[in-house]
Amino acid sequence: MDINNYLIDQEGKDWNSFVADWDFVLPSSFTIWLVNRFGDIVLVLDDESVHFFDVGTGTVERVADNREHFCELIDDEDNAKNWLLINLTDACVAAGLTPGPNQCYSFKAPPILGGKYEVDNVAPTNLAVHYSFQADICRQTKNLPSGTKVRIVIGTPDGEANK
Repeated sequence: MDINNYLIDQEGKDWNSFVADWDFVLPSSFTIWLVNRFGDIVLVLDDESVHFFDVGTGTVERVADNREHFCELIDDEDNAKNWLLINLTDACVAAGLTPGPNQCYSFKAPPILGGKYEVDNVAPTNLAVHYSFQADICRQTKNLPSGTKVRIVIGTPDGEANK
């Protein structure tokens, strides 16, 4: 496996802007190390610990003591599949879904709202839109009990709502 097939090239992208709306979840200081094709981020904190930021669920979890430890752990097939979404990425590629240089795969129905980890629920999306949309959904639902029914209303530039 070539890990680069499952990562976004970070060069020339404004990552600080992309994650700015996630201040309610992310630690105050971190370095973005790796980003998978779904926009999930492997963060390195000031103490060198490595954390996985799952954008689809709005969660940050410590996964390794440091970068070397992470490299050891990702060699485990289950960790690689989970952190890089290998099976779903491969299925998206096989289905002809190809993100552009400023895009990632994004869930049409976010996992936090019960969206499935399936190709039919995935579309290439602009990175800025992906992070902003997911942050907005997570911010609005973060205090709701699991299983709460929600109704999504998307506003248009003229203030009218589409349902």
